[in-house]
Amino acid sequence: MNWRERQGRRAVDALYTSIYNEPMRRDRAFTLVELLVVVGVIALLIALLMPALRGARQAAMQLECAANMRQWTTALHVYVDENNGSLPRRGQGGQPTSKLDRPTDWFNALPPIMRMKSYQQLASDAQIPHSGDRSIWVCPAAVSDGPGPYYFSYSMNMGLSTWSTTTPDKITSVASWSTFVFMGEGPGAYCAVWPVEADFSPVARHRGKMNVSFLDGHVAAMRAGEVMFLADGAQRPDVRWVVPASPWTGPGSN
Repeated sequence: MNWRERQGRRAVDALYTSIYNEPMRRDRAFTLVELLVVVGVIALLIALLMPALRGARQAAMQLECAANMRQWTTALHVYVDENNGSLPRRGQGGQPTSKLDRPTDWFNALPPIMRMKSYQQLASDAQIPHSGDRSIWVCPAAVSDGPGPYYFSYSMNMGLSTWSTTTPDKITSVASWSTFVFMGEGPGAYCAVWPVEADFSPVARHRGKMNVSFLDGHVAAMRAGEVMFLADGAQRPDVRWVVPASPWTGPGSN
C-alpha cells in the first residue's frame, strides 16, 4: 500500500469512527421562542395570501354571474325564434315587482325554455329565489334580498318591450344587437332596471363592476360610469338602452 492509499484509508477510518462512535443525542423539543417564530411566519404567509385568495373568489363569482346571464340571453334567442321575432315583456317598471301573472313577462316566458319553473310557479310553490341561492336566478355575489316580496338578481332593460304598447318589441326593430342592453344586475326588488340614479338602477357587485348582457348574447363586465346615462341624459353609443321611436317616456310612465 503506497502513501496515498494509506492516507485515504486513515480518512475513511476517521469518518467511520466519528459517525458510529458519537454518543446518541436525544430529540430536543422546540423552545417557546422558536415556536413563536414559527407561528409568526405562518401568520405572515396567511396575511400575504388572503388578498390573492379573496380576489380569486371574487373573480370566480363574477364568471359564474356572467354564465348565468349568458343562459338567460340564450333562452331569449330561442324565445324570439319561436315567437316571430317578438321579445318577451320586461315586466313592471319603476316600482318593486308585485305582478307575476303575465306569461309573456321575461321571468315567466324564458324559464320553461330552460326546463325550469316560471317565476309565477316558483312563487306559487313558495320557492322564490333569494340571495345566497346557487341558481341561474341569483348572482353569487348578491348579499341582499331588497325591500319587496320578490327577488330579482337579474333584471331586464326597462325600456325594452314595455307594456306601453299593444304588442311587444321585435328584436329586428333594435339595430346593432351588440350594443343594445338586454339585462343587467338588479337591485333585488325590481324585475327591470334603468341606468339612472334610483332604487331600480343596475348594481355593481363585482369589485366596482357589473355584468351586462346584450341582445347579441355577449356579456361584459363594466363600471357604473360605462353603463349609466351620461350627465346630459344621453346614452352611450356602445351601451344603448332606448328603443328607437318607443312611446315609453321613462320610469314615471311605467
